[in-house]
Amino acid sequence: MFDPATAGWERRGTGAFSLLTGPFWARRDDRGWVYGLLAEDRHLNGAGIVHGGLLVTMADNALGLTVWEAAGRVPCVTVTLNTQFISAVHPGEFIQARAEILRQARSTVFVRGVLTVGDRIVAAADGVWKILAAPLARKGGA
Repeated sequence: MFDPATAGWERRGTGAFSLLTGPFWARRDDRGWVYGLLAEDRHLNGAGIVHGGLLVTMADNALGLTVWEAAGRVPCVTVTLNTQFISAVHPGEFIQARAEILRQARSTVFVRGVLTVGDRIVAAADGVWKILAAPLARKGGA
């Protein structure tokens, strides 16, 4: 079975939701960031293929991280996310996601991405993210 860690991928996201749905992986290459997820039995729906909700979660993560980087690593939230399911994903397959910024305005970012397994496109997504104001520094300097 494919092992992302030995293939040069780094684990991404340690929050409770990411631990529940992931683990998610990331690496940078000559085209930018790419995100990954190894499909496990716990990710399957009743038909024995990866649940569409997990693919949407992965798209939201990958597109959101791309927006977060483009926005200078300030908080951003999903406004809309459209997802098209193209091909089934089976347990043991490694899903990769890439995203690109289509347009960035002062407070909104338009982005699209593709999820693949090898050369096979399994889902496509596009959406709009809202850039939030940078968090205020806490009293006491923290």
